[in-house]
Amino acid sequence: MKPLILKGARLLAMGAGAMDFATGLALVFVPARVLPWMHVAVPAGDALVFLRWMGAFVGAVGASYLLAWWRGGEARLRAVFEFTILFRLAAGGFSAAAIGVGWLPVAWVSVPVTDLALVVVQALLLRRRDWGHD
Repeated sequence: MKPLILKGARLLAMGAGAMDFATGLALVFVPARVLPWMHVAVPAGDALVFLRWMGAFVGAVGASYLLAWWRGGEARLRAVFEFTILFRLAAGGFSAAAIGVGWLPVAWVSVPVTDLALVVVQALLLRRRDWGHD
């Protein structure tokens, strides 16, 4: 059972990392191509600059997961899950509230759904003590 949990944690880190790293790069370099896939209007001016800036942070979070996945080991995976859970809570909570009060269109719903789902999965994994050993 232990190796299966560690393998699952590694797959989660790889999947979340690839998703965030690719999304971050896309928001930085080609937001006008990515946002229409989400049915979100492409902002202009300063708003587009801030969206690209947000992409840099999303990409960095993804790179953190990928580094933990690549280097492997329970300690690194636990560290990245503990570290990123705070960012995911902030991003997921804020975007859910922003959608709720009308600051963001409902098309952004994939952000809080993904972030908050990963918060739950990561928290459940972090509660387990039987992952295996480094």
